[in-house]
Parts: sequence; structure tokens; C-alpha cells
Amino acid sequence: MAERRAAVQAAAEPDFLQFNNLACETAGGKVIFATDEWFAPAANLLKREPPRFIASAFTEFGKWMDGWETRRKRTPGHDWCIIQLGVPGLIHGLDVDTSFFTGNHSPCVSVQAACLDTPPTISLEGDRTGMAASDSQLAAVAKLGSEAWPVLLPVTELQPGYSDCCHNYFSVSCSHRVTHLRVNMHPDGGIARLRVYGVGRRDWSSVSAHQDVDLLALTNGGVCQGYSDAHFGHPRNMIGPGRAANMGDGWETARRLDRPRELEVDGRGILQVPGYEWAVFRLGRPGTISSIEVDTNHFKGNYPDSCRIEACTLTPDQEAQCIRSRWTSGKWRLLLPPQKLRPHHRHRYGGEELALSEPVSHIRLVIAPDGGVSRLRAWGRPVSTHHMTS
Repeated sequence: MAERRAAVQAAAEPDFLQFNNLACETAGGKVIFATDEWFAPAANLLKREPPRFIASAFTEFGKWMDGWETRRKRTPGHDWCIIQLGVPGLIHGLDVDTSFFTGNHSPCVSVQAACLDTPPTISLEGDRTGMAASDSQLAAVAKLGSEAWPVLLPVTELQPGYSDCCHNYFSVSCSHRVTHLRVNMHPDGGIARLRVYGVGRRDWSSVSAHQDVDLLALTNGGVCQGYSDAHFGHPRNMIGPGRAANMGDGWETARRLDRPRELEVDGRGILQVPGYEWAVFRLGRPGTISSIEVDTNHFKGNYPDSCRIEACTLTPDQEAQCIRSRWTSGKWRLLLPPQKLRPHHRHRYGGEELALSEPVSHIRLVIAPDGGVSRLRAWGRPVSTHHMTS
């Protein structure tokens, strides 16, 4: 029954949910301006945690809500805010989440996007509940000319925040790098979360050819492109910044049902099991990997027994074919042979432990039999794409 529910849910979700949330506060996203934040501040839009509802929670300004909620507008215009993405990049989809805003959600939303060469000096500090933009803030934000930014999402109706319709998913077409968004509520109301799914785009011209970088990091353009199971946590979490805050900030699969009734190990102490789980990533830039980090931080009773890492080099056409085949057609080569893992531990591998020395574009983490990994790092030297061979 659980597998059938998961399959139905996966079929209903758009493909872009596999990408990174470029606006999340944990990635550095922040709200730098909002016209009004009477009931709840706009900064809540970018929280990583799912929205909460506490029936008995009130502030001096009204009902406490875990989102952005403006007062009932009684003047001309509409409410809007400016968001600075934590990771500039290409945007493929939006989730305008209205969770728990059932009689007070914003009826419609629109989104505009811009790539600003110089970050604005505008900022919002402290708890903004009960506040509205000051004249000086309005004057400062007017210099951005955000009302004329290109439209990413035209004015579109939103569904209320009931559990079966709160996720308002929108696929968008954006061929240019984005650093800032203008989110317009028409005319007022509440939105719980805004998730901006895309792929980071870094200026690699500023990276020295002799500098090791984490080619897999979301800030460098790494992105998850497929996985076998994500029951408790999506594999894209593994390429997030810093170390994981908790188990929910990592990749964790369900327990495999094909586990042997009696477990056995080989001479290295690695469990001999028939099944495994996997996650595939495209590097932010093809490169030669010199060291790997597999961090099981927080996974103490549910870490994988072992892992291995495979790699390959793919052209865009080959990548598209692999995605269509759910990665059954990939030509994988062993990068890191099977390694016994430990709970709540930062595992580092390099030198002779790595089996490939040529540049690669994609990697696949394979864990057995199941479990959780909080972070995956692939340190190396980026190469120009014209140096790659298919």
C-alpha cells in the first residue's frame, strides 16, 4: 500500500522538483523588501522546514501564521516583495505553497525575474511582523525598476492551503541567469512558502585551473538527475551548503524489503545483500575528481552499510537519453570501490583509493542495502567542456 501511494504521488509531481531550491534561506536566500508584513513576515517564505499551523497562536497583530501574510489592503495597488536568490541560476519551476492559508490566501500571484550585476544594498532586519515598507525603503527599491523586470510567471490563480491543493506548481521557461525575483500578490493575503527550483550557474572564469572546488555543490551548479528511492529525504539535500542540520537535511531511503532474513558479511565486513539504492548527479562543471567525502552525520542507527561511487562522461543528448531510461542506459565506470561506512561520521577518500583520473561529468552514489547520507562532496579541478570526450 505504501508503494502504491508513493507511486501515485510521484506521478502527480512535476519533474522540476528534482532540482535545487535556489531561494531557500539555508542556501543564502533572503527577502530584501516587502510592501507589507502585518500578520506574518515575508522572510517566512524562504524557510526550509514545511509550514506549521498552531491554532492557539496569536500575536498582538492577529493570528500567527507560518508564511507571509499582509493586511487586508484598503489602498490602491497590490502587495509585493523582492527576493535575493541564495544561488543565482536558471529557474525551471516554482512551488507557491499556500499551506494553512484557507480563508486568507492570496487569490493570484505573479513573478518577475532579473539578473542584477550589483546586489542591492536594501535589507530587512529583525522581526517584521506588524510592519510595512517605510518611505525610505520604497524610495530605495524604486531604483531597481522591478515593475519592469521580465515576467517569469504571469498573473495566475492560486488554490487555498488545504492539504490536497496547497502546492501550486508552475513550470517556467527561463534561459537566462537570475539573481532576484519580484513576487506579486494580487492584491493581498498570504503565502506560506516559495520554492524556486533550478540549477545554480557559477562564473567559472573566476576559478583558477589549479584550484580544487566541490564540483558537486549546488552553489557550483551540481544537480540531482535521478534516484531509486527518497522515502525520508531527497538526495538533492546531500549537495547543500555546510554540514546537515539534522537527518531531514540529507538523503534517506526506506528499508529495502529484499534484505536477507539472516545477514552475512564478506572478509572486509561488508554486508552481502542483493539490493541497493542510488542517486545520480551532474557536476556543476566537468572535472577531474581528486577526493570524495561521504558524510553520514546524524545517521546513527540508519546509515548505509557500504557505498561505492561510479562516474561517466555524457553529452547533453546522452544525458537526456539516460534520464528517459531512468539511468538504466548509463555507461558507468568505478570511481570509488565499495567502502564500509560508519554511523555519524565524515568519510574521506582520495589518492589511490580513487580508480579514475580522467575528467567526468556525472557521478552515481550507490548505497547498500539502504539508509541515509547527509552530504556528498566531490573535490577536483574543473575543465573546459571542449576538452571532454563522449
